[in-house]
Amino acid sequence: MRNTGFRRTFVAIGVCSSLALAATACGSGDDDAANGKTRITVNCEPPKSAKVDRRFFEADIASFEKQNPDIDVVAHDAFPCQDPKTFDAKLAGGQMEDVFYTYFTDAKHVVGINQAADLTPYLKDLKSYDSIQKQLRDIYTVDGKVYGIPRTGYSMGLIYNRALFQKAGLDPDKPPATWDEVRAAAKKIAALGDGTVGYADYSAQNQGGWHFTAELYSQGGDVVGADGKKATIDTPQGRAVLQNLHDMRWTDDSMGSKQLLVINDVQQMMGSGKLGMYLAAPDNIPILVKEKGGNYKDLALAPMPGGEGTLIGGDGYMFSKKASPEQIRAGLKWLDHMFLTPGAGFLGDYARAKKNDAPVGLPEPRLFSGAADAKDQQAKKANANVPVENYQAFLDGNQRLRMKIEPPNAQQIYSVLDGTVSAVLTKKDADIDQLLKDASGKIDSILARS
Repeated sequence: MRNTGFRRTFVAIGVCSSLALAATACGSGDDDAANGKTRITVNCEPPKSAKVDRRFFEADIASFEKQNPDIDVVAHDAFPCQDPKTFDAKLAGGQMEDVFYTYFTDAKHVVGINQAADLTPYLKDLKSYDSIQKQLRDIYTVDGKVYGIPRTGYSMGLIYNRALFQKAGLDPDKPPATWDEVRAAAKKIAALGDGTVGYADYSAQNQGGWHFTAELYSQGGDVVGADGKKATIDTPQGRAVLQNLHDMRWTDDSMGSKQLLVINDVQQMMGSGKLGMYLAAPDNIPILVKEKGGNYKDLALAPMPGGEGTLIGGDGYMFSKKASPEQIRAGLKWLDHMFLTPGAGFLGDYARAKKNDAPVGLPEPRLFSGAADAKDQQAKKANANVPVENYQAFLDGNQRLRMKIEPPNAQQIYSVLDGTVSAVLTKKDADIDQLLKDASGKIDSILARS
């Protein structure tokens, strides 16, 4: 659901610019050889407006081509990395790049419409594959075949303001671990007055449905059954999510009177020091500091309350069905160089990031496992420029949580659940049982059509 991308705060989509069109077609219909080289088109290059990231990306491509003089990489840029409104049309029209950006939730869909190359026979050309976390690799594995390579991953947690915790008499080194503890902490923080809000949540633009899903996962529930055919929100876990929001909003008055909030509203509240807690991924933290006036020392991250599960997401690259074997091999080598070498490359060169005032030391993305993860974390720690101790609870707690991706037809389902969450937060007498029943029926209809 959330925006993901460069330095975890910026994203770009690869679509053909006029200059790119003059030089080469946009999709994998390009000649795969130029001057005896294998040519690959790739997307998600940062746009020129993101000057530092663009410079890094171009430098990394240049170093790759120097090391692999038989490969020519043609990168396409724009914003964002993937536009859901044009994604399917580009695939169907043969206009997608040879190596193209996808969200985790795209994987099965792209395979289902027969637009992804099977990478299984070529995995030996990807040195890093076995070092990537298995749960992330599995997202791009369909019926035993590998169709994509993860690039980043994130999981939701609880961002909280250490300064407000201290002011309210709470221990900032012991963040809430249950939703009852969140409610109790929110009440104490709201009691500080002066417009301070204890806990905030989204309830518009599909973001309310997204957070409902995360909160449901945290209590051990699911939005859709394992067979993908029926909603599973009209459950004790679903009621617990809505009842907790209702009680914080109306009984405790710890969520403030302004509702129908979206991510920018809540980030502004947290950055200004007027909010105690909200759910987010680690990439929110630099946004809160650089764009919203926050301070790294005051911002901390805990695992999802509830102790059962957390919503995960992220992105990766898939390959066009039209890509030749030579292009697939070249593309896999490019992914190794750009994104999948611990402590190096576009997202992993922490020394370079630190020199350019990018945050280093956030607990995610955490892509690797075993020795590769240890090497990556060591490089990150050596160049950290944020208070890593503020995120230790998140790192420790996440190890015990079930990791779940977003449900199928996520955006349509989130639109339904937006109405459910907003009703609870704007109507004191909202009938939770009826809301869940109505939402379940609508979700069942969405699933029946898919």
